[in-house]
Amino acid sequence: MSATFALIGFGEAGAAFSGGAVARAYDRKIDVAGTCAAKLEDFARTGVTASPDAAAALRGADAVLSLVTADQALAAARADAPLLDAGAYWLDLNSVAPDTKRAAAAAIEAAGSHYVDVAVMAPVHPARLGVPLLVSGPHAEKGAALLAEFGFTDVRIVEGAVGAASSIKMIRSVMVKGLEALTTECVAAAQAAGVLDEVLASLNASWPGTDWAAKADYNLERMIVHGRRRAEEMLESADTLRSLGISPLMTAGTIGWQQDIGTLALPTVPEGLAAKLGAIAAAPDRAAHDRKDQAA
Repeated sequence: MSATFALIGFGEAGAAFSGGAVARAYDRKIDVAGTCAAKLEDFARTGVTASPDAAAALRGADAVLSLVTADQALAAARADAPLLDAGAYWLDLNSVAPDTKRAAAAAIEAAGSHYVDVAVMAPVHPARLGVPLLVSGPHAEKGAALLAEFGFTDVRIVEGAVGAASSIKMIRSVMVKGLEALTTECVAAAQAAGVLDEVLASLNASWPGTDWAAKADYNLERMIVHGRRRAEEMLESADTLRSLGISPLMTAGTIGWQQDIGTLALPTVPEGLAAKLGAIAAAPDRAAHDRKDQAA
């Protein structure tokens, strides 16, 4: 018998995964009267049934994909745990620290359901259901089978308890999101000094085969569109590092840049690196201030 799936959270990831076996979903931007027009349009466009509240979405669900923002991951698990059917599986795909996932697992398991730690290891677009997933915890095998039934095609179990998969994700993000921030700091300074072309040429010479202009352009686009969400994720990465006895000095700077670029709220994403840098420099709240306080 096929499992019944529900989604909690219907942002970029929820919409990207809407081609799977999801029956219904709930997003907290929809109130009980269903008055959030923009969010309802997202549901209509993808053909997913919008539930008026979490209870309606979770009722009768065998498995739930939690796809909320990082700062809401634990709150969602605690709020929704009593609403789950006994024995249901809570598949936590949120980008949060291992300690956060362990706290969420405690809430889900105490309510009589099962928790699965899932790490999404690449952008959800364009891969969608082909995005690589890592799964860990005592219910990893069943969780992986449910994800495959949902429609995911690249699911791998990693050895370890809840937190093992998220550790890989959070520590990897130190490098991935950190490179985005470092690249932005470099090219913004080069643009301000009037030496952007020379700096990019020097970087290309030092790393043959890498097109640094294209790389910087892509990184900036990701930060403009997703910087606020990435900053929340990197706060979780910082917590991960602290729990391991590692000072998140570099990650603090990453948080600052991701937050600054993400909150510029540019009306459109400019085409090309020079245009992006120009728009950032001209923005009223441009990210061009000292970040010593971020690293403190």
